[in-house]
Amino acid sequence: MSGEPEPTDTDRSPLVEARDLTFGYAAVPVVEDVNLRVERGEYVGIVGPNGSGKSTLLRLLLGLHEPDSGTAELLGHPARAFAERERVGYVAQDVTEDEKRMPITVSEVVLMGRFPHAGFGRVTEDDRKRTREALRTVGIEHLADRKITALSGGQRQRTYIARALAGEAELLVLDEPTVGVDAESVDAFFELLDGLVADGMTVLLVEHDIGAVIEHASRVICLNREVYFDGDPVAFAESDALDRAYGTNVRREEGGIVT
Repeated sequence: MSGEPEPTDTDRSPLVEARDLTFGYAAVPVVEDVNLRVERGEYVGIVGPNGSGKSTLLRLLLGLHEPDSGTAELLGHPARAFAERERVGYVAQDVTEDEKRMPITVSEVVLMGRFPHAGFGRVTEDDRKRTREALRTVGIEHLADRKITALSGGQRQRTYIARALAGEAELLVLDEPTVGVDAESVDAFFELLDGLVADGMTVLLVEHDIGAVIEHASRVICLNREVYFDGDPVAFAESDALDRAYGTNVRREEGGIVT
């Protein structure tokens, strides 16, 4: 008989689940009848045209918006009531703009990920060790003492991912993480995500670069208010979902897809 502990119901549950999820602003639907599950270890890329509801869907799945109808669950719990936020590393579109003005160092930003684990609000040597390990994992240990204001866009993204790793997040949720990041840093960023997924991290990514999602993600969700496709990246590239979701704003070229 194995000495491994039996998995709990929560362990068997998908990390994210939406059922008939619908939400709108001023009676204008933004997300409509969305059903999806994200299992542990998946690397899911969400693509769609501007204004298609991608960021809103993320916020619904994270419990940051109340759906008009349907349900969203996060790590086996109702998303709106989910309390263990340290288990989810969320990097929103605007976080880089907010935090890059803060006069704190990279290591201090990453150490924030340990605060939910700090007993009586006291940071221990173990917390600092995990901070250093997270910085090393994302390749920015040499930037530990640099001010967040002095970093490039790619370096800031690695900092926020390191913060999630330091906090022992089980799910990494990224909303347009490569906007404003140079091409070389984008390639390195996706290599980093590939490595994290290989090590067991679950990634849910909203990304405008369809080609990168097809190349790196294990699954693609194409959204334009409703789900047009959910499945294998290669099948997505060969399907008509792009044309139906994007209309005339997408064209196929040798070596990639351009919107």
